[in-house]
Amino acid sequence: MAVAFRVHGGVQGVGYRRFAQREAQALGLAGWVRNDADGSVCGEAEGPEPALAAYRARLAQGPAFGQVSRLDWGALDMRSSLPFPFEIRR
Repeated sequence: MAVAFRVHGGVQGVGYRRFAQREAQALGLAGWVRNDADGSVCGEAEGPEPALAAYRARLAQGPAFGQVSRLDWGALDMRSSLPFPFEIRR
């Protein structure tokens, strides 16, 4: 299963991308994360449903210095695999 996500709030400049990468790698997920011009952090993740559910919960909580106000989450129609290990894009 694969999902796209977008995290809103105080999520840039607080180590959110590194947090998202570390959590994804700990769960064995493939995918990527990046900062977006609107101040959000977005990405895609792929893996088993239980791991994705855990990842969603961790993203919603965020790192110690971040403040998540909203997490958008939706299924992706995948035609190819996402990068593994999970990477930060610039």
